[in-house]
Amino acid sequence: MVNYHVLTLFPDMVAEGLNTSILGRAAAKGLLSVEAINIRDYTKEKHGHVDDAPYGGGAGMVMQAAPICDAYDALCSRLGKRPRVLYMTPQGRVFNQKLAQELAREEDLVFLCGHYEGVDERALELIATDYLSIGDYVLTGGELPAMVMIDCISRLIPGVLNNGASAEFESFHDNLLEYPQYTRPESYRGQKVPEVLLSGHHKNIEAWRREQSIRRTWERRPDLLEKAQLSPKEKGYLETIAKPAHG
Repeated sequence: MVNYHVLTLFPDMVAEGLNTSILGRAAAKGLLSVEAINIRDYTKEKHGHVDDAPYGGGAGMVMQAAPICDAYDALCSRLGKRPRVLYMTPQGRVFNQKLAQELAREEDLVFLCGHYEGVDERALELIATDYLSIGDYVLTGGELPAMVMIDCISRLIPGVLNNGASAEFESFHDNLLEYPQYTRPESYRGQKVPEVLLSGHHKNIEAWRREQSIRRTWERRPDLLEKAQLSPKEKGYLETIAKPAHG
């Protein structure tokens, strides 16, 4: 079980986004929990402000250190420990499946969602353990990245997915993209399901799927192939599809 604690200015956004579908059912089963902690509850400013103008001038406002640190300290007092704090920022390392697998082994994870022009550096120095990003672009706040990461991590918790194999054999498993998927009908608008999938021959199906994963990765994300674990036969197949066409 993983307990997620999201430090945010918009707790309703987090709660509504993560309490539906697969994650909502997993929470109901006690496989995970999501707690949205409102940073505004910890401000001592009489009007409820949690931000102020940046020292040195500049556009926008900066989230103050005290409400963030006080919210985290209150959480630590409840838990009896200081859990890992993931700060959502485009300056962080890019989140990936390998990191998701690592984080899925944690009992408690704290996501710090910034807003405005950022967070007072002192808060980050005091509590942040990881600086994470979902891509090289800027969003209005950290809630969406946090929700993306929570969704990804949660899929790796045993029991969250109905099919236990789903999390293991999907995109990025073994640094390969997932093979194409098909369902009924067998023919749609003149396009037919590959014959091998209708054969019932499981060994042939698995071999076809593996080759399709290699081909799709080469076509769409060739950078992943550098770390893919391929057999000599599979390397030969990759060389075949990677050869430039002649004629």
